[in-house]
Amino acid sequence: QVQVTESGGGLVETGGSLRLSCKVSRRTASNNAMAWFRQAPGKERERVAYIGYRGDMINYADSVKGRFTISRDRARDTLFLQMDNLRPDDTAVYYCAVQIRGDAYYWGQGTQVTVSS
Repeated sequence: QVQVTESGGGLVETGGSLRLSCKVSRRTASNNAMAWFRQAPGKERERVAYIGYRGDMINYADSVKGRFTISRDRARDTLFLQMDNLRPDDTAVYYCAVQIRGDAYYWGQGTQVTVSS
């Protein structure tokens, strides 16, 4: 069983920054790609950032390009999301996910990010 635990969410003003962290319980996750998703109230879940297992393949949703940075520490089975210049429309529950294959992931419980205007 793989456990995925996010932390670092909170309330921040427009233009502020937050750093999300995600700890994965099993070492096998170091060989898996990982991603951050988010879901705002009334909206579908969207993938905001993705990183390959070696950290050499990274992509972002257009809405966060230039503001968010995904990174990982494979030795510590930890994933990060640095979020800068936050906007109210970034408000959502953010989920860490470990890719099993294709669209199949192990999911965390989510962490709330709220950006006030």
